[in-house]
Amino acid sequence: MSDLRQVGIIDSTFQLLTVDQLIADGVLHRPMDGNHGEQHPKVSDYVSEGIPFIMANDIANGRIDYENCNFITMKQADALRKGFSKPGDVLVTHKATIGRTALVGEEASPYIMLTPQVTYYRIKNLNVLNNRYLRHYLDCELFQKTLSIWAGAGSTRAYLGITGQRKLPIVVPPLSKQLKIAAILTAYDDLIEINKRRIALLEKMADELYREWFVRLRFPGYQNTRFVKGVPEGWTAVPSSDLLKVCSGGTPKTDEPTYWDGDVPLFTPRDAGDEIYVTTTEKWITESGLASCNSQLYPKNTIFITARGTVGKLALAQRSMAMNQSCYALIPKLNLDIYFFYLAMRNAVSFIKGVSKSGVFDNIVVDTFKIIPIYFPGENLISQFNQLADPIFIGIETLLTTNINLTKTRDLLLPRLISGKLSVEDLDIQFPPSMLDEADGGGQAA
Repeated sequence: MSDLRQVGIIDSTFQLLTVDQLIADGVLHRPMDGNHGEQHPKVSDYVSEGIPFIMANDIANGRIDYENCNFITMKQADALRKGFSKPGDVLVTHKATIGRTALVGEEASPYIMLTPQVTYYRIKNLNVLNNRYLRHYLDCELFQKTLSIWAGAGSTRAYLGITGQRKLPIVVPPLSKQLKIAAILTAYDDLIEINKRRIALLEKMADELYREWFVRLRFPGYQNTRFVKGVPEGWTAVPSSDLLKVCSGGTPKTDEPTYWDGDVPLFTPRDAGDEIYVTTTEKWITESGLASCNSQLYPKNTIFITARGTVGKLALAQRSMAMNQSCYALIPKLNLDIYFFYLAMRNAVSFIKGVSKSGVFDNIVVDTFKIIPIYFPGENLISQFNQLADPIFIGIETLLTTNINLTKTRDLLLPRLISGKLSVEDLDIQFPPSMLDEADGGGQAA
């Protein structure tokens, strides 16, 4: 009881155990990570499709990025010694990028492969520990702070291996309470996921609208337009740099702590996801940090494009942001809304990636934008297009804002539920659809 109180747990029915104790009690299998040394797959082993090969950077916001991760062949995977993660496993990153978590879903069938940066926790006795509860617990402050301190987070060598992880604390409520805690938090997760799917549909609508008008050339009045060599008369192919101001970024000195953890979001290639808008960033800097790197604060709706390594990923700033030196900021020179220009660049990504392959590393420079063409249809048609695109982008922003608020509420509930300060004992919980099997079957994994 005293141990519980010392870490802020007030519910006496909860237990404070370690990973080692849960292994000894037959509740957890021994946690495992990926293959080290010579057995670790190399870049040359990657294939276009096959078994997902999951690195720490492929895990973000509680999800595994199966679209942008690397793949290896099943033949190579089967020849490896360990790192086979299956549906129901709980993942946590433990090297360099510390503390990201995810629950492996059925899409991982028969398995995914992990790098040495990622550990899987597999539950052996589902009548004692629920995997959804465990995944949310691993996000709580007690676990995250302990993991961060023991791993030396903030250092380029941050790392906590499997042996060290076995001493980590795990708060284990009775299973009935675990399921209720998991149900509350999963309901938020499910709503966030539904909104993400709606956002994806709206993004597809925006892309299709652009392609209909400016690729298939079925814009308003196209029937009465004269075409010259397949191009509407009056349209001109101009370098994107003629229409967009190309700005460079910068990064504060890494050895100056007063430059970091400020109020200014710093966009980097790691923040470029699949969604149109970037709402927050992994790194934040101070105003003095911003001044130190000769960068500037770019306004909302600035187009960011990644320029080093991973080239051609685009994002719209959902708020004012700074940007590091591995990206460019694109700002329209004309007094027009951003939608046409953003979608034009989005449709030019294949071309951009093609011209970036000039050396060992993919790379684009300011002059690259002089050879990236945009067909300019005139300000009038762009204005008409932007009027139709505007409600689509507003809808995307509204759903993003909803998700931000849902995430904040969920994250505020998490420590209160894990500590027992918000008791679930007498709550009549409506289990979300994704947990109905677990509610009916006790601790059955999803």
